Amino acid sequence: MYRLVEFLRRSYVTILFVVLEIAAVSFYIQSTPYTRARMLSKLYSVTGWAAGARSEVVSYFALAGENRALNERLALLEAEVAALRETAPDVTPEVAEDFPYSFIAARVVANTVNRPRNFITLNRGLRDGVVPESAVVTPSGAVVGYVLECSERYSVAMSILNVDFRTSGKIGESEYSGSIEWRGDSPYEITLCNLSKYADPEEGKRVLTTGFSHYFAPDMMIGTVESFEMDETQTSYTAAVRLSVDMSRLQNVLIVRNEALGEVAELEERVRNSYN
Repeated sequence: MYRLVEFLRRSYVTILFVVLEIAAVSFYIQSTPYTRARMLSKLYSVTGWAAGARSEVVSYFALAGENRALNERLALLEAEVAALRETAPDVTPEVAEDFPYSFIAARVVANTVNRPRNFITLNRGLRDGVVPESAVVTPSGAVVGYVLECSERYSVAMSILNVDFRTSGKIGESEYSGSIEWRGDSPYEITLCNLSKYADPEEGKRVLTTGFSHYFAPDMMIGTVESFEMDETQTSYTAAVRLSVDMSRLQNVLIVRNEALGEVAELEERVRNSYN
Protein backbone atom coordinates (compact mmCIF):
# COMPACT_ATOMS: atom_id res chain seq x y z
CA MET A 1 0.00 0.00 0.00
CA TYR A 2 2.85 2.36 0.89
CA ARG A 3 4.47 1.76 -2.51
CA LEU A 4 1.23 2.52 -4.33
CA VAL A 5 0.77 5.78 -2.40
CA GLU A 6 4.38 6.71 -3.07
CA PHE A 7 3.99 5.96 -6.79
CA LEU A 8 0.85 8.13 -7.01
CA ARG A 9 2.56 10.94 -5.11
CA ARG A 10 5.49 10.99 -7.51
CA SER A 11 3.46 10.48 -10.71
CA TYR A 12 0.25 12.38 -10.06
CA VAL A 13 1.28 15.22 -12.39
CA THR A 14 1.81 12.83 -15.31
CA ILE A 15 -1.41 10.95 -14.56
CA LEU A 16 -3.37 14.19 -14.33
CA PHE A 17 -1.88 15.39 -17.62
CA VAL A 18 -2.91 12.16 -19.41
CA VAL A 19 -6.45 12.31 -17.99
CA LEU A 20 -6.84 15.95 -19.05
CA GLU A 21 -5.49 15.20 -22.53
CA ILE A 22 -7.99 12.36 -22.98
CA ALA A 23 -10.82 14.59 -21.80
CA ALA A 24 -9.71 17.42 -24.12
CA VAL A 25 -9.50 15.11 -27.15
CA SER A 26 -12.91 13.65 -26.30
CA PHE A 27 -14.51 17.10 -26.07
CA TYR A 28 -12.83 18.13 -29.34
CA ILE A 29 -14.10 15.05 -31.21
CA GLN A 30 -17.66 15.64 -30.01
CA SER A 31 -17.60 19.42 -30.61
CA THR A 32 -18.87 19.42 -34.25
CA PRO A 33 -20.05 16.89 -36.84
CA TYR A 34 -17.00 17.81 -38.95
CA THR A 35 -14.51 16.88 -36.23
CA ARG A 36 -16.38 13.66 -35.49
CA ALA A 37 -16.29 12.66 -39.17
CA ARG A 38 -12.62 13.60 -39.46
CA MET A 39 -11.60 11.57 -36.41
CA LEU A 40 -13.68 8.59 -37.55
CA SER A 41 -11.96 8.75 -40.92
CA LYS A 42 -8.56 8.68 -39.20
CA LEU A 43 -9.72 5.78 -37.03
CA TYR A 44 -10.88 3.75 -40.05
CA SER A 45 -7.55 4.39 -41.78
CA VAL A 46 -5.63 3.08 -38.77
CA THR A 47 -7.96 0.08 -38.44
CA GLY A 48 -7.59 -0.74 -42.14
CA TRP A 49 -3.81 -0.45 -41.91
CA ALA A 50 -3.77 -2.74 -38.86
CA ALA A 51 -5.97 -5.33 -40.60
CA GLY A 52 -3.72 -5.18 -43.66
CA ALA A 53 -0.57 -5.58 -41.56
CA ARG A 54 -2.05 -8.57 -39.73
CA SER A 55 -3.06 -10.08 -43.07
CA GLU A 56 0.50 -9.63 -44.39
CA VAL A 57 1.99 -11.49 -41.40
CA VAL A 58 -0.53 -14.34 -41.57
CA SER A 59 -0.09 -14.61 -45.35
CA TYR A 60 3.68 -14.88 -44.97
CA PHE A 61 3.40 -17.91 -42.69
CA ALA A 62 0.78 -19.47 -44.99
CA LEU A 63 2.92 -19.16 -48.14
CA ALA A 64 4.17 -22.74 -48.08
CA GLY A 65 0.68 -24.21 -48.07
CA GLU A 66 -0.59 -21.72 -50.65
CA ASN A 67 2.33 -22.44 -53.00
CA ARG A 68 1.73 -26.17 -52.68
CA ALA A 69 -1.96 -25.73 -53.54
CA LEU A 70 -1.11 -23.46 -56.49
CA ASN A 71 1.41 -25.96 -57.84
CA GLU A 72 -1.14 -28.77 -57.58
CA ARG A 73 -3.72 -26.63 -59.36
CA LEU A 74 -1.20 -25.68 -62.07
CA ALA A 75 -0.32 -29.32 -62.66
CA LEU A 76 -4.02 -30.19 -63.00
CA LEU A 77 -4.66 -27.33 -65.45
CA GLU A 78 -1.62 -28.27 -67.52
CA ALA A 79 -2.94 -31.83 -67.77
CA GLU A 80 -6.36 -30.55 -68.86
CA VAL A 81 -4.81 -28.25 -71.50
CA ALA A 82 -2.70 -31.11 -72.82
CA ALA A 83 -5.78 -33.33 -73.06
CA LEU A 84 -7.70 -30.62 -74.93
CA ARG A 85 -4.86 -30.12 -77.39
CA GLU A 86 -4.71 -33.85 -78.05
CA THR A 87 -8.46 -34.38 -78.51
CA ALA A 88 -9.37 -31.11 -80.25
CA PRO A 89 -6.28 -29.29 -81.57
CA ASP A 90 -8.25 -27.21 -84.07
CA VAL A 91 -10.96 -26.16 -81.63
CA THR A 92 -8.91 -25.13 -78.62
CA PRO A 93 -7.81 -21.66 -79.90
CA GLU A 94 -11.40 -20.69 -80.72
CA VAL A 95 -12.60 -21.91 -77.34
CA ALA A 96 -9.90 -19.85 -75.64
CA GLU A 97 -10.96 -16.72 -77.53
CA ASP A 98 -14.61 -17.18 -76.51
CA PHE A 99 -13.82 -17.91 -72.86
CA PRO A 100 -15.63 -15.05 -71.05
CA TYR A 101 -13.82 -15.13 -67.71
CA SER A 102 -10.79 -13.17 -66.49
CA PHE A 103 -8.96 -13.71 -63.19
CA ILE A 104 -7.58 -11.24 -60.64
CA ALA A 105 -5.43 -12.43 -57.74
CA ALA A 106 -6.40 -10.89 -54.38
CA ARG A 107 -5.60 -11.20 -50.69
CA VAL A 108 -8.15 -11.40 -47.89
CA VAL A 109 -7.90 -8.34 -45.63
CA ALA A 110 -10.83 -9.14 -43.33
CA ASN A 111 -13.15 -12.14 -43.00
CA THR A 112 -15.79 -13.42 -40.56
CA VAL A 113 -17.33 -16.89 -40.21
CA ASN A 114 -19.32 -16.72 -36.95
CA ARG A 115 -22.17 -14.37 -37.88
CA PRO A 116 -25.45 -14.99 -39.73
CA ARG A 117 -24.26 -12.66 -42.51
CA ASN A 118 -20.52 -12.95 -43.14
CA PHE A 119 -18.51 -10.84 -45.57
CA ILE A 120 -14.97 -10.88 -46.97
CA THR A 121 -12.89 -7.76 -47.63
CA LEU A 122 -10.33 -8.05 -50.44
CA ASN A 123 -7.38 -5.82 -51.36
CA ARG A 124 -8.45 -5.33 -54.98
CA GLY A 125 -10.97 -2.80 -56.32
CA LEU A 126 -12.18 -0.84 -59.31
CA ARG A 127 -8.70 0.27 -60.35
CA ASP A 128 -7.71 -3.42 -60.58
CA GLY A 129 -10.66 -4.30 -62.80
CA VAL A 130 -12.93 -5.75 -60.11
CA VAL A 131 -16.66 -5.17 -60.59
CA PRO A 132 -19.72 -6.17 -58.53
CA GLU A 133 -21.09 -9.67 -59.21
CA SER A 134 -17.61 -11.10 -59.81
CA ALA A 135 -17.11 -14.57 -58.35
CA VAL A 136 -14.55 -15.19 -55.59
CA VAL A 137 -12.84 -18.60 -55.49
CA THR A 138 -9.76 -20.19 -53.97
CA PRO A 139 -6.62 -20.74 -56.10
CA SER A 140 -7.77 -24.38 -56.45
CA GLY A 141 -11.14 -23.24 -57.85
CA ALA A 142 -13.42 -23.76 -54.81
CA VAL A 143 -16.38 -21.39 -54.36
CA VAL A 144 -15.92 -18.70 -51.68
CA GLY A 145 -18.50 -15.99 -52.47
CA TYR A 146 -19.20 -13.11 -54.85
CA VAL A 147 -18.41 -9.39 -54.91
CA LEU A 148 -21.12 -6.97 -53.75
CA GLU A 149 -19.43 -3.56 -53.67
CA CYS A 150 -16.12 -2.04 -54.77
CA SER A 151 -14.09 1.05 -53.94
CA GLU A 152 -11.00 2.09 -55.89
CA ARG A 153 -8.66 -0.18 -53.91
CA TYR A 154 -10.90 -2.65 -52.06
CA SER A 155 -13.96 -4.82 -52.58
CA VAL A 156 -16.39 -6.56 -50.25
CA ALA A 157 -17.78 -9.99 -51.11
CA MET A 158 -20.71 -11.92 -49.69
CA SER A 159 -19.30 -15.10 -48.17
CA ILE A 160 -20.84 -18.49 -48.91
CA LEU A 161 -21.35 -18.45 -45.12
CA ASN A 162 -24.12 -15.89 -45.39
CA VAL A 163 -27.81 -16.68 -44.94
CA ASP A 164 -28.57 -14.50 -47.98
CA PHE A 165 -26.13 -16.37 -50.25
CA ARG A 166 -27.74 -18.28 -53.12
CA THR A 167 -26.44 -20.15 -56.12
CA SER A 168 -27.23 -23.43 -57.86
CA GLY A 169 -25.36 -26.69 -57.42
CA LYS A 170 -25.42 -30.23 -58.78
CA ILE A 171 -24.20 -33.66 -57.76
CA GLY A 172 -21.08 -34.53 -59.75
CA GLU A 173 -21.69 -34.67 -63.49
CA SER A 174 -25.44 -35.21 -63.18
CA GLU A 175 -28.00 -32.95 -64.83
CA TYR A 176 -30.05 -32.54 -61.66
CA SER A 177 -29.52 -29.31 -59.76
CA GLY A 178 -30.71 -27.69 -56.55
CA SER A 179 -30.28 -24.51 -54.54
CA ILE A 180 -27.15 -23.90 -52.45
CA GLU A 181 -27.72 -22.01 -49.20
CA TRP A 182 -26.26 -21.62 -45.72
CA ARG A 183 -28.56 -21.89 -42.72
CA GLY A 184 -26.33 -20.11 -40.23
CA ASP A 185 -25.05 -23.05 -38.19
CA SER A 186 -21.77 -24.83 -39.00
CA PRO A 187 -19.05 -22.81 -40.82
CA TYR A 188 -17.92 -26.07 -42.46
CA GLU A 189 -21.24 -27.14 -43.96
CA ILE A 190 -23.83 -25.74 -46.36
CA THR A 191 -27.13 -27.15 -47.69
CA LEU A 192 -28.15 -28.33 -51.15
CA CYS A 193 -31.95 -28.29 -51.20
CA ASN A 194 -34.73 -28.88 -53.74
CA LEU A 195 -32.66 -31.57 -55.44
CA SER A 196 -34.69 -33.88 -57.69
CA LYS A 197 -35.55 -37.31 -56.30
CA TYR A 198 -33.93 -38.74 -59.45
CA ALA A 199 -30.54 -37.17 -58.67
CA ASP A 200 -29.31 -40.27 -56.77
CA PRO A 201 -27.04 -38.50 -54.21
CA GLU A 202 -24.38 -40.51 -52.39
CA GLU A 203 -22.10 -39.67 -49.46
CA GLY A 204 -18.73 -38.42 -50.67
CA LYS A 205 -19.95 -37.28 -54.10
CA ARG A 206 -18.73 -33.90 -55.26
CA VAL A 207 -21.08 -30.93 -55.39
CA LEU A 208 -20.30 -28.51 -58.25
CA THR A 209 -21.70 -25.26 -59.63
CA THR A 210 -24.10 -25.55 -62.55
CA GLY A 211 -23.19 -22.40 -64.48
CA PHE A 212 -26.82 -21.21 -64.29
CA SER A 213 -25.73 -18.39 -61.99
CA HIS A 214 -24.22 -15.18 -63.37
CA TYR A 215 -21.56 -15.38 -60.67
CA PHE A 216 -19.91 -18.78 -61.11
CA ALA A 217 -18.63 -20.71 -64.10
CA PRO A 218 -19.86 -24.32 -64.41
CA ASP A 219 -18.21 -27.19 -62.53
CA MET A 220 -16.52 -25.14 -59.81
CA MET A 221 -16.01 -27.12 -56.62
CA ILE A 222 -18.37 -26.44 -53.69
CA GLY A 223 -17.92 -29.48 -51.45
CA THR A 224 -18.89 -33.12 -50.93
CA VAL A 225 -22.12 -34.74 -49.79
CA GLU A 226 -22.06 -35.67 -46.10
CA SER A 227 -25.66 -36.80 -45.68
CA PHE A 228 -29.03 -36.49 -47.39
CA GLU A 229 -32.71 -37.16 -46.86
CA MET A 230 -35.95 -37.10 -48.83
CA ASP A 231 -38.39 -34.35 -47.94
CA GLU A 232 -41.90 -34.98 -46.59
CA THR A 233 -43.48 -34.84 -50.04
CA GLN A 234 -41.08 -37.51 -51.36
CA THR A 235 -40.30 -35.32 -54.37
CA SER A 236 -36.86 -33.87 -53.60
CA TYR A 237 -33.72 -34.34 -51.51
CA THR A 238 -32.03 -32.06 -49.04
CA ALA A 239 -28.29 -32.75 -48.69
CA ALA A 240 -25.73 -31.57 -46.15
CA VAL A 241 -22.57 -30.56 -48.03
CA ARG A 242 -19.12 -30.36 -46.46
CA LEU A 243 -17.33 -27.30 -47.86
CA SER A 244 -14.10 -28.03 -49.73
CA VAL A 245 -12.42 -24.95 -48.22
CA ASP A 246 -11.93 -23.95 -44.58
CA MET A 247 -13.36 -20.43 -44.66
CA SER A 248 -11.72 -19.51 -41.35
CA ARG A 249 -8.26 -19.94 -42.91
CA LEU A 250 -8.90 -18.04 -46.12
CA GLN A 251 -5.86 -16.01 -47.24
CA ASN A 252 -5.42 -15.75 -51.01
CA VAL A 253 -8.24 -15.90 -53.56
CA LEU A 254 -9.04 -15.32 -57.21
CA ILE A 255 -11.68 -12.83 -58.31
CA VAL A 256 -13.34 -14.19 -61.46
CA ARG A 257 -14.86 -11.54 -63.69
CA ASN A 258 -17.47 -12.62 -66.23
CA GLU A 259 -16.80 -10.38 -69.23
CA ALA A 260 -20.11 -11.39 -70.82
CA LEU A 261 -22.19 -10.47 -67.77
CA GLY A 262 -23.12 -6.98 -68.98
CA GLU A 263 -24.22 -8.24 -72.39
CA VAL A 264 -26.30 -11.05 -70.89
CA ALA A 265 -27.95 -8.72 -68.35
CA GLU A 266 -28.81 -6.19 -71.08
CA LEU A 267 -30.31 -8.90 -73.30
CA GLU A 268 -32.40 -10.34 -70.45
CA GLU A 269 -33.62 -6.86 -69.51
CA ARG A 270 -34.74 -6.20 -73.11
CA VAL A 271 -36.67 -9.46 -73.18
CA ARG A 272 -38.37 -8.72 -69.85
CA ASN A 273 -39.34 -5.23 -70.99
CA SER A 274 -40.77 -6.52 -74.25
CA TYR A 275 -43.23 -8.74 -72.34
CA ASN A 276 -44.34 -6.11 -69.82
